[in-house]
Amino acid sequence: MDTNRFVVISGCSSGGKSTLLVELGRRGYATVEEPGRRIVKEEMLGTGLALPWVDAIAFARRAVALSLADHTTARDESGWVFFDRGLIDAAAALQHLTGKPALATLVPADCYHPRVFLAPPWPEIYVADTERRHGLGVAIAEYQRLLSVYPSLGYRVTILPKTSAPERAEFVLHSLAE
Repeated sequence: MDTNRFVVISGCSSGGKSTLLVELGRRGYATVEEPGRRIVKEEMLGTGLALPWVDAIAFARRAVALSLADHTTARDESGWVFFDRGLIDAAAALQHLTGKPALATLVPADCYHPRVFLAPPWPEIYVADTERRHGLGVAIAEYQRLLSVYPSLGYRVTILPKTSAPERAEFVLHSLAE
């Protein structure tokens, strides 16, 4: 399986990741929507027991399961596949919440392209909403964890510039072509 074409766009909540993925999708690339947003939408229509503000551990476990399923489904795509977060983010959250080694047990080696793109905190565009209820401080703390987690697993982190989605897409595509 060639996971070298699976590219993670991660980083700070409300840092423009999803907007970048929309732009990459508009250009014809396969994209995978953030697991957390999908889980929150589903939970808000159902029991709501696995919402991050109700049961963060249940939410993280669902994010791991959904990320694993996304990874399997993405194998059917050709060319670059861009993930809005993914398995490493979900496993890192679960590990942070439980103190148990989720990264070592749940994340296979080299499951994504070796270069990972992180959206930095961008207070000027940060927005909380019905699906993202945490504040900027919580988002920055998560970003700081991810800045450590990805390199600890052997990934090269590239920080996205604070520019428009088309400019960010060009930056990502150019970086991957190097």
